Amino acid sequence: MADDAPFDVQPGATVGEAEIDALYASTDALLRLNFVATLDGAANGPDGVSGSINSGADHQGFAAMRRAADVLLVGAGTVRAEEYGPARTPMVVVSRRAQRPESVRDKDGIVLATTRASGAQEDERIWVCGEDTVDLAAVIERARASFGPHVLCEGGPTLAAELVATGLVDELGLSWTPHLVGGSRAAHPRILDGTDVQVDLTCRHLLEEDGTLLGLWRVASLTEQARRSPR
Repeated sequence: MADDAPFDVQPGATVGEAEIDALYASTDALLRLNFVATLDGAANGPDGVSGSINSGADHQGFAAMRRAADVLLVGAGTVRAEEYGPARTPMVVVSRRAQRPESVRDKDGIVLATTRASGAQEDERIWVCGEDTVDLAAVIERARASFGPHVLCEGGPTLAAELVATGLVDELGLSWTPHLVGGSRAAHPRILDGTDVQVDLTCRHLLEEDGTLLGLWRVASLTEQARRSPR
């Protein structure tokens, strides 16, 4: 456990939903990444989606992070691959070409963030942020202004890498499940893919259940003031 953990969990202790919620809660304005990965680093399973590598323990961490979030941020490719449906939490879907995934096309609480080059017209369900590429800082600013300070990004790996590279990420929630998938990085990307980054993290907590590890890390370079101030 980290020194700034909200309470002390002794090795071997059992934690319930309330304790897990407390571990993932935050009074800071932050952007948190959430991923599950195999022990050899893949962010998806043999079928190309994360559902085949997650576990009951991972679902607990996933649900706790969603409960703590004011808004979800997800790449359009991930929404399609994982067949996202409507969620209780508002969702911003990032698509450079303004291609709204079919599974969320007519759902309430879904905003599409896209570029001016896409030709999309701004309205309450479409945010035009950036010319040829999506201005992620502008998207985060609008998401916080519209929904609240706690942003949870659920991928995919390309979007996550871009967020880390631009210094927008505050924390990483990562579950390792006891699986190996092998294969190529093209078929099974890591949780960050496409952009080179070098970022140091500090561990806030690490839990284990039935071989699954649930971890939460904070970007080490952040100051306390930076964590309190919405970007």
